Amino acid sequence: MHGSGVQIYECARSPKETARFAWLFKAPAAELSDPRGKAVGRHYAGPTWEANDGSQVVGEVVASDAAPTADAIPWLLLRAKSTAGAGAFGGTTFIQRLHTLGGRAPAVGCDEAHLGQAASIPYEADYYFYAPRR
Repeated sequence: MHGSGVQIYECARSPKETARFAWLFKAPAAELSDPRGKAVGRHYAGPTWEANDGSQVVGEVVASDAAPTADAIPWLLLRAKSTAGAGAFGGTTFIQRLHTLGGRAPAVGCDEAHLGQAASIPYEADYYFYAPRR
Protein backbone atom coordinates (compact mmCIF):
# COMPACT_ATOMS: atom_id res chain seq x y z
CA MET A 1 0.00 0.00 0.00
CA HIS A 2 1.09 3.54 -0.62
CA GLY A 3 1.04 6.01 2.25
CA SER A 4 0.75 9.74 1.71
CA GLY A 5 0.50 12.25 4.53
CA VAL A 6 2.67 13.91 7.16
CA GLN A 7 5.14 13.05 9.87
CA ILE A 8 4.33 15.17 12.94
CA TYR A 9 7.10 16.55 15.14
CA GLU A 10 6.98 18.67 18.30
CA CYS A 11 9.58 21.17 19.47
CA ALA A 12 10.73 20.04 22.91
CA ARG A 13 13.70 20.02 25.24
CA SER A 14 16.22 17.40 24.22
CA PRO A 15 15.80 14.26 26.38
CA LYS A 16 19.58 14.02 26.82
CA GLU A 17 20.45 17.71 27.30
CA THR A 18 17.62 19.80 28.75
CA ALA A 19 19.40 23.04 27.79
CA ARG A 20 19.04 22.05 24.11
CA PHE A 21 15.94 21.83 21.95
CA ALA A 22 14.99 19.31 19.29
CA TRP A 23 12.15 18.33 17.01
CA LEU A 24 10.82 15.05 18.50
CA PHE A 25 8.73 12.65 16.43
CA LYS A 26 5.14 12.39 17.64
CA ALA A 27 3.12 10.48 15.04
CA PRO A 28 2.40 9.84 11.39
CA ALA A 29 -0.89 10.85 9.79
CA ALA A 30 -1.33 9.30 6.36
CA GLU A 31 -3.91 7.89 4.01
CA LEU A 32 -3.26 4.43 2.55
CA SER A 33 -4.11 3.53 -1.03
CA ASP A 34 -3.89 0.38 -3.11
CA PRO A 35 -1.81 0.15 -6.32
CA ARG A 36 -4.71 1.64 -8.32
CA GLY A 37 -4.96 4.66 -6.01
CA LYS A 38 -8.13 3.59 -4.20
CA ALA A 39 -8.27 4.69 -0.53
CA VAL A 40 -8.03 1.57 1.66
CA GLY A 41 -7.12 2.82 5.13
CA ARG A 42 -5.03 5.11 7.27
CA HIS A 43 -1.80 5.18 9.27
CA TYR A 44 -1.47 6.95 12.62
CA ALA A 45 0.19 6.90 16.06
CA GLY A 46 1.16 3.58 17.54
CA PRO A 47 2.39 3.11 14.82
CA THR A 48 -0.98 1.79 13.71
CA TRP A 49 -2.32 0.88 10.29
CA GLU A 50 -6.10 0.59 10.03
CA ALA A 51 -7.91 -0.76 6.97
CA ASN A 52 -11.33 0.48 5.91
CA ASP A 53 -12.67 -2.95 6.94
CA GLY A 54 -11.81 -2.09 10.59
CA SER A 55 -8.85 -4.45 10.96
CA GLN A 56 -5.69 -3.02 12.53
CA VAL A 57 -2.04 -3.79 13.12
CA VAL A 58 0.25 -2.03 15.60
CA GLY A 59 3.94 -2.39 14.85
CA GLU A 60 7.28 -2.13 16.63
CA VAL A 61 10.53 -1.36 14.83
CA VAL A 62 13.02 -4.23 14.61
CA ALA A 63 15.37 -2.75 11.97
CA SER A 64 16.01 0.64 10.40
CA ASP A 65 18.17 1.77 7.50
CA ALA A 66 18.82 5.23 6.11
CA ALA A 67 16.84 6.12 3.01
CA PRO A 68 18.83 6.64 -0.20
CA THR A 69 18.05 10.39 -0.11
CA ALA A 70 19.01 12.63 2.81
CA ASP A 71 15.61 14.34 3.15
CA ALA A 72 13.66 11.06 3.49
CA ILE A 73 12.72 9.20 6.65
CA PRO A 74 14.41 5.80 7.17
CA TRP A 75 13.28 2.53 5.68
CA LEU A 76 11.95 0.23 8.40
CA LEU A 77 11.14 -3.37 9.23
CA LEU A 78 8.46 -3.66 11.91
CA ARG A 79 7.06 -6.68 13.76
CA ALA A 80 3.34 -6.79 14.52
CA LYS A 81 2.95 -6.12 18.23
CA SER A 82 -0.81 -6.59 18.06
CA THR A 83 -3.58 -7.05 15.51
CA ALA A 84 -7.35 -6.67 15.62
CA GLY A 85 -10.12 -7.80 13.30
CA ALA A 86 -10.27 -10.49 10.65
CA GLY A 87 -9.83 -8.16 7.67
CA ALA A 88 -6.84 -7.02 5.64
CA PHE A 89 -4.49 -6.42 8.60
CA GLY A 90 -5.81 -9.07 10.99
CA GLY A 91 -3.10 -11.65 10.30
CA THR A 92 -0.17 -9.32 9.70
CA THR A 93 3.14 -10.45 11.20
CA PHE A 94 5.60 -7.96 9.65
CA ILE A 95 5.49 -4.58 7.90
CA GLN A 96 8.14 -2.95 5.71
CA ARG A 97 8.32 0.79 5.03
CA LEU A 98 10.25 1.42 1.81
CA HIS A 99 10.68 4.02 -0.95
CA THR A 100 10.25 6.95 1.42
CA LEU A 101 10.12 10.54 0.21
CA GLY A 102 10.36 13.49 2.63
CA GLY A 103 9.17 13.39 6.23
CA ARG A 104 12.42 14.32 8.02
CA ALA A 105 12.28 16.60 11.06
CA PRO A 106 12.96 20.27 10.37
CA ALA A 107 16.64 21.20 10.62
CA VAL A 108 15.93 24.56 12.26
CA GLY A 109 13.21 26.48 14.09
CA CYS A 110 13.13 24.67 17.42
CA ASP A 111 14.13 26.84 20.36
CA GLU A 112 12.69 27.98 23.68
CA ALA A 113 10.34 30.42 21.94
CA HIS A 114 8.85 27.52 19.93
CA LEU A 115 8.47 24.91 22.71
CA GLY A 116 5.36 22.80 22.17
CA GLN A 117 4.84 23.88 18.57
CA ALA A 118 4.18 21.17 16.01
CA ALA A 119 5.55 20.75 12.52
CA SER A 120 3.79 18.54 9.96
CA ILE A 121 6.24 17.43 7.27
CA PRO A 122 4.84 15.86 4.07
CA TYR A 123 6.00 12.34 3.25
CA GLU A 124 5.23 9.33 1.11
CA ALA A 125 6.16 5.67 1.55
CA ASP A 126 5.29 2.22 0.33
CA TYR A 127 4.15 -0.22 3.01
CA TYR A 128 4.35 -3.99 2.54
CA PHE A 129 2.33 -6.20 4.89
CA TYR A 130 3.26 -9.83 5.47
CA ALA A 131 1.13 -12.62 6.89
CA PRO A 132 1.31 -16.43 6.89
CA ARG A 133 -0.43 -18.14 4.00
CA ARG A 134 -3.99 -19.13 4.82
